Amino acid sequence: MDFNRTRYIPMSRRRRIYEGKGKTLYEGPEPGTLIQHFKDDATAFNAKKHQIIEGKGVLNNRISEYVFQHLNDIGVPTHFIKRLNMREQLIREVEIVPLEVVVRNVAAGSLSQRLGIEEGTQLPRSIIEFYYKNDQLGDPMVSEEHITAFGWATPQEIDDMMALAIRVNDFLTGLFLGVGIRLVDFKMECGRLFENDMMRIIVADEISPDSCRLWDIKSNEKMDKDRFRRDLGGLVEAYTEVAKRLGILIDNDRPAGSGPVLVKS
Repeated sequence: MDFNRTRYIPMSRRRRIYEGKGKTLYEGPEPGTLIQHFKDDATAFNAKKHQIIEGKGVLNNRISEYVFQHLNDIGVPTHFIKRLNMREQLIREVEIVPLEVVVRNVAAGSLSQRLGIEEGTQLPRSIIEFYYKNDQLGDPMVSEEHITAFGWATPQEIDDMMALAIRVNDFLTGLFLGVGIRLVDFKMECGRLFENDMMRIIVADEISPDSCRLWDIKSNEKMDKDRFRRDLGGLVEAYTEVAKRLGILIDNDRPAGSGPVLVKS
């Protein structure tokens, strides 16, 4: 299928499939495709804290596009097909596995709170955790026993998700290290892609400063959604800096009051 020739349908005329906290999914132009729209909503603590931050969706779209395109290029299967515009991507339709896969390299956030480990402590090795996607329950942490007992994923699917998580972690760690950023941890979601009689687990959702903890290597300055969670301010500026370092944005100051200045098409 030639996805480069897909017909673009204005948002107002599309059928909405799903609306989440930070993104909306619309029916795609071809069977088996969806359009993923990035919103400016910033949420934390399962949407108990909520704010509109102008430009956040544009930055997340561009950063996630950059990461997913590189993952595709190195053979990590993802749902990403191409970026359509400033806020939207064309993606493959998948059945989302109801789990968040969290990879931790450095102690931070809930791990530090749960185990009393000081934030910033390098972990003895990367740790993979699973959380059940359920806002009402606060996305509780679950074990492989829970996952298989309740049928959220099979043992083989768990193995596949862990293998993908390790590959993504290796790639992201090197990518960010090269631009002076420490990958503390990140959240990843996976989906089941059905092709003919085959089903495989692929990386879905997004990978952006909304779903990663990113610290400047020299200053330990937070460059991720913790700026919103912890009322540090400067979220768009931090996301813009991440995008600049990755070479996605033009390296000059943003005009006051305008959105991020984007160059690469």
